[in-house]
Amino acid sequence: MSFKDRAAHFFGRFLAFPAEGTSPDRYRILRRNLVLLMLAVTILPLTIMAGINYHLYKRGLKNEIIQPIRALTSKTRHSFQQFFEERLSLIRSIAHLYSFTQLSDEKVLNHVLLVLKKEFGGFVDLGLISGVDGTQISYAGPYALLGKNYSAQGWYQEVMIKGIHISDVFMGYRKFPHIAIAVQHLEPGGFSWIVRATIDTDRLNDLIASMGLGAESDAFLVNRDGILQTPSRFYGSVLSRISLPFRSSGYGTDVVEKKDLKNRGVFIAHTRLIHPDYTLVLVKPRSEVMKTWYTLKSEIFFVLAVSVSIIMGVVLRLMNVVVRRLKESNERRDAAFRELEHSQKLSSIGRLAAGVAHEINNPLAIINEKAGLMKDLIQYSERFENRRKFLSLTDAILQSVDRCRTITHRLLGFARRIDVSLEPLDLNELIREVLGFLEKEALYRDIDLKIQMAEDLPRILSDRSQLQQVFLNILTNAFAAVEDGGMISITTWKKGPDLVAVSFQDNGNGMTEETMRHIFEPFFTTKKGYGTGLGLPITYGIVKKLGGDIEVQSREGEGTVFFVYLPIKTEQGPGENNG
Repeated sequence: MSFKDRAAHFFGRFLAFPAEGTSPDRYRILRRNLVLLMLAVTILPLTIMAGINYHLYKRGLKNEIIQPIRALTSKTRHSFQQFFEERLSLIRSIAHLYSFTQLSDEKVLNHVLLVLKKEFGGFVDLGLISGVDGTQISYAGPYALLGKNYSAQGWYQEVMIKGIHISDVFMGYRKFPHIAIAVQHLEPGGFSWIVRATIDTDRLNDLIASMGLGAESDAFLVNRDGILQTPSRFYGSVLSRISLPFRSSGYGTDVVEKKDLKNRGVFIAHTRLIHPDYTLVLVKPRSEVMKTWYTLKSEIFFVLAVSVSIIMGVVLRLMNVVVRRLKESNERRDAAFRELEHSQKLSSIGRLAAGVAHEINNPLAIINEKAGLMKDLIQYSERFENRRKFLSLTDAILQSVDRCRTITHRLLGFARRIDVSLEPLDLNELIREVLGFLEKEALYRDIDLKIQMAEDLPRILSDRSQLQQVFLNILTNAFAAVEDGGMISITTWKKGPDLVAVSFQDNGNGMTEETMRHIFEPFFTTKKGYGTGLGLPITYGIVKKLGGDIEVQSREGEGTVFFVYLPIKTEQGPGENNG
């Protein structure tokens, strides 16, 4: 099975709508499946995209943050290298510009030291050492070092071999941190001497201070053995072993991310000086360096959370609407089938009623004729006993026959309501005719029927049976709305030169504004369980088809008024629909 087929099979099973009768919660299951699917296809890609952006931004921002650290470390290394090269050049210049005899004179040596201190600063003392036996021949400075022999010290051996030497920071006789720079000078005849100067480390500290580090950052120099050449804020004092795990290799500038002994995440930038063999170390806390990233990360997660919340809200609301409308559509479909079945039953009943009415009319006509003949015979027979009693009985028979004729006439009228037929009508008479169907219910439920009909109401040209249906639908709803002992008022009047109007007012439960917006929509009903929601839509369609209009006013808890406006004359032909 291909991926496309598997995907289609999966989504088909996931969105399977439970069959009617298999689950009472089929709409809830469908809503759940739709919500889960929509959330999966929206939130999952968004989360993946956010995760990819998270790592890409982190890597890119981290490189951008590390680059300034690397640049600052490299720049400071260059400053240190320049410092040492400059001091080394000064000592070389002294060794070449002055002869051995001149430097052996302490006055000359003191003068040179004074110039060095004044012009360059940081110089502590200056001495001339024999290249033959390592003895201090002359000395300018605050200490009694004249005549001291250095032939057994390592730096002396190094300078005799390499020609120069820059020492690590040490205390020595001076009891404060300093470094020594020694340069060998060779005469053409093989005679040599050494010019040696000591420099305090304040200048080194000044170079580190010029880096402008924050309160949580640190920078220092260490030698190849990990001994601090300058003091550190957090990792030890000068000439102590550094308490920071890192390894220096090569002469490039490397930046690594580690944890220090205090378990702080730190970025360590380190680079080696060419000469002397020092390593410059810059330490910045990860929290300080990645502050911008933490802010951006918070914004990413905030945007993701807001987006997910909005998506979930929209999906839930949308799926609720979709499933609700699907449910309403299914219910309307079922109601339409029930209404169709009901209509077919009514049609059958109408045909049956028409047949029954015709069949009843025949014996009624015979009864009417026989009763009339009996009445005539009694009236012309003066000697007939109990004449008055029989006359009253025959009158009762004739009245009952007339009542039955009226009932069958109404049945025939409703049976013929499918056919559109325009005829002159008395609106008041038509309303009284419809009330005849409901007068028994009104009497039984003690409903107060208030009828106010205009006497000068003009006749209208309309369809009797369809208007009967309109008025019967409205009155049926009014009877259903009022409680026993309620009131229904019917009023007719002429509205302008071309219209007549009739209002049906009840003091029932009334309707909300939301209900009023939907009452003329097909299948909308508030009669849960037995209403079809087609009565008022059909009523609205008939009134519009007959060229009229219908309005409703209602307040919840106070009652409802329906207004029907009908044209006095109409040019509408039979069967036309102007609605």
